[in-house]
Order: sequence, then C-alpha cells, then structure tokens
Amino acid sequence: MPSADTATGPAATTATTAAPRPAPSRDTIPGWFFRLDQEAFRHLLAAQSTAGRTGDILELGTYLGRSAVLLGDHLRPGERLTVCDLFDSEAGDADNAAEMTMSYRTSLTRAAFEANYLAFHPRLPEIVQAPTSVLADGRIPADSCRFVHVDASHLYEHVAGDIEVARAALAEDGLVVLDDYRSEHTPGVSAAVWQAVFTGGLRPVLLTPMKFYGTWGDAEAVRRILLARDWRAEGFTVDEDTIAGVPVVRLNNAVRSGAAPRSTPRRLLLDLLPPVATRTVRRALRALRDRRAGGRAR
Repeated sequence: MPSADTATGPAATTATTAAPRPAPSRDTIPGWFFRLDQEAFRHLLAAQSTAGRTGDILELGTYLGRSAVLLGDHLRPGERLTVCDLFDSEAGDADNAAEMTMSYRTSLTRAAFEANYLAFHPRLPEIVQAPTSVLADGRIPADSCRFVHVDASHLYEHVAGDIEVARAALAEDGLVVLDDYRSEHTPGVSAAVWQAVFTGGLRPVLLTPMKFYGTWGDAEAVRRILLARDWRAEGFTVDEDTIAGVPVVRLNNAVRSGAAPRSTPRRLLLDLLPPVATRTVRRALRALRDRRAGGRAR
C-alpha cells in the first residue's frame, strides 16, 4: 500500500482481496448526510453555477462517499473535486488513531469509497489519502475553491487546522460547511467553529441540526439565496437568528402531524454513540418496528 502522504490522485488505489460491492443507490451509501443537508448543498451549489461562479470543490473527510457523490453532480467543465481522507491508512497521532479505531476502522476503506463513487460517476475525484493536515502545504491552490465541506476529525486542533485550510482554499465568496458543530460528543468541533466566527471573520449563513454553513465573503447574498426557496412547502421549518451581528437562517425538519416525538434519552443515546454502534442501534430499532407492523397487519 502506498504511504498516506503519497497515495494521491485517481490512479492510486488500495489493494484488496475482493472488490467491494458499490451501494445500490445513493441513499444506501453509509453515512450521516441526510435529506435536509442534501437539499441545502444542491440549492447552494446550483445557485453558484447559475450565478456563473466557478471554482473547484474540496471535501475533507469523505467516509464512503455519500456526500462526495452529490458534490460530483455539481462539477462543471474544468472544475475539480478533491477529497481527503485517511481511509484505511494509519492515523498520524494517538488521539486521531483512537478516534478512527472507535468509529471507522472496520468499515472505512478507500476501495469501498471508490466503488461507491464510480457507481454514479464515470471518473474518480482527485483523492488525497492522508491526514487532512497535509493540505496545509499549499497543494490546493489559494482562492481556487467555491465550496468546501469539512467532515473529518472531531478533535479541536484538527478542526481548527481544517478551517484554516478551507479559508485559504476558498475564493472570496466561497462557502464552507462544517459538520457536527453542535453534537454533545464533538465539543472540539464546536470550539473550533465558534472561534472562527468570533475571532477569525467567518460569517455564519445557515445552521441545520448537523451542519454549519458560512463564508468569509458576502453573507447577506447567501442569505437571500437561501430565503428565495420555499423550504416550508417542502416539509422544513425556517427560522432566523442574529449571530455576531449577522442574520443567520436556521432550517430543520418539520415534525410530521401525528408523529410521536423521539424520547430525549433515545435521542441522546444516538447522538453520543460512535457511528458503528449508532448504525447497529438504528437497524435493531427498524427491525423492531417492522415486526410490530407485521403483527398489526396480521
């Protein structure tokens, strides 16, 4: 296997004993990229294209490709998508290695990512198989990107570094999206995000339950783009707040009429468990619901 800091580019692949099967549909690619953020990504990326704004797209932390596939949908001629992830390489420090072992080690491989991506696109993106910190070396040209998605480490030092990478890579009115900015088990992400807002000039434009959207450019222009869409008609709630003097849109999923709200203990359990355990719990809950539904049908 190539070393982590040299395994780059579409031609570099991870050796495996058997080719992994790609996900049969986009929605079955494992990951935590849900409909609300999918729609927000599509809306903002399409608005950039409509406005004639060009630039590359960068993703730091790609897991098995659920969000990368959508990002690839929005590439225009001459634009490049770059993804950076450790995949099945060793982490560069003990804390990051512990995080990988707890959450991703058994499921995350480069071969699985490549299989999923190629199921929906003819060519792979540019792949950097390494810690995201290597991107601080300038390999992503300054001001070259219009959209950066950060969903890698949850450790404060790493996230703060990823935000600096995003800032250097983004063009003037580019957008950065930061995952897990408010989860109980990711306080390091929260610290890095809000530090960037209050001391680094990052302007928040959109908050969802999972992701923070911001820009170092014209936040008001992004806000107008967001509010031009009738989100409520599509089953979402829309609210507005002001943070550091900047109006911020909040989107969430509307509670369906007659739907029982998820209990607080269960919600906290799913938020706090590592991803592998969360998937196991969700599968068990789905199986239980299916059995109950079957019993009622009989």
